[in-house]
Amino acid sequence: MAMMQEFKEFAMKGNVVDLAVGVIIGGAFGKIVDSLVADIIMPPISKLFGGLDFASYYIGLNGQPSGLSLVEAKKLGAVFAYGNFATILLNFIILAFVIFQMVRLMNKARSLSHRQDALAEAAAPPAPTPEDIVLLREIRDSLKK
Repeated sequence: MAMMQEFKEFAMKGNVVDLAVGVIIGGAFGKIVDSLVADIIMPPISKLFGGLDFASYYIGLNGQPSGLSLVEAKKLGAVFAYGNFATILLNFIILAFVIFQMVRLMNKARSLSHRQDALAEAAAPPAPTPEDIVLLREIRDSLKK
């Protein structure tokens, strides 16, 4: 029973819950980036390269005839799918850039918050000296005399 209690405490810690939420949102955001790349960015790029689906560009390594789709070519043997790799690489670069911008904004907000806290501490008057310290100082001063 103690192990279940420890697991419950572990699972309900803020860090674990925050991580779970981050993974779920990250997965959904990844789908948005995939759609952005596949539906908005890659069509103009593929038009520059002949109007075909850029993700289906490949070089057949087993003598596959050109003109087959990537799926059909893979059924016939190994392929060097450079178009698919380029699409996935572009997805990664966009996702990494967006995450970098989010972390950058979070760090700026945190820095601003720390500056405001430091200014508030500097502007706050010092705490009054406790009575026992004042009394000890008076005793010390009277002993010196």
